[in-house]
Amino acid sequence: MEKQREKQPLPSELYTEEYFLTACEGYDEFTSSEGEHLSRRLQAAFELAEVTPGMAILDVGCGRGEILRRCAQLGADAFGIDYAVVAVRMSQQVIQTVGDVAPGKTAVMQADAKHLPFPDGAFDRVLMFDVVEHLHPWELHEAMLEVRRVLKPDGRFIIHTAPNVWYDRYAYPVVRLVRTLMGQGAQYPRDPRQFGVAVNQHVHVNEQSMWSMRQALRQAGFEGKVWLDSPPQNRQENKLLAFLRWIAFDVPPFRWFFEREVFAVARKMS
Repeated sequence: MEKQREKQPLPSELYTEEYFLTACEGYDEFTSSEGEHLSRRLQAAFELAEVTPGMAILDVGCGRGEILRRCAQLGADAFGIDYAVVAVRMSQQVIQTVGDVAPGKTAVMQADAKHLPFPDGAFDRVLMFDVVEHLHPWELHEAMLEVRRVLKPDGRFIIHTAPNVWYDRYAYPVVRLVRTLMGQGAQYPRDPRQFGVAVNQHVHVNEQSMWSMRQALRQAGFEGKVWLDSPPQNRQENKLLAFLRWIAFDVPPFRWFFEREVFAVARKMS
């Protein structure tokens, strides 16, 4: 534990408005709809929470605030915390626009996920979307203990994190090789962390597999379901690629390596 603690939290200054508007997942949908619409990934994670009117929801790492807005529109009381000052400001701007639309209360504040400023057993749902990968293992454990403390006895803890670290370590080299043989290698850099949003190389410190996510939840006193999924795939391809894709996404244990996103729905251990 002491060795882990030598890894200091990432500076909050890394999370700028530019980051939230150009690199943080769902930025295209947020910008085009002014926070009204959720991205495919955020929508998939949010649906797992099954939010209903009157619930108390906590969004840990609320980012731009679109999840808080959606909760309020559904009639839930939505509270958000974020480590970054700019995220708090952006969320406040977004939730102000729902005042005449939804009955749910909303509030947002700057806080550390390891020290949640709420009483025990306060929330029906705690959401942690695309936050896990930004917390060192010791931070994640302390944050999960805090989530357990503020969650009601029958509450649910919903997680989404990406990428599946097994994809980057083991599947991506295979994908890159196949694409290179097909003449598409230039689109696939040797380092998978350079594929897509380059800034994530500096802010992703704890990417998960399905198994490590299960272990982290169990160690913090949670039980539940952890699984993998991937973005919708383009099926217009030759027979070889179709066969390889079938193996990768439909046949265990191969899919444990090729699926790219990690989801979890957990409850307190009894």
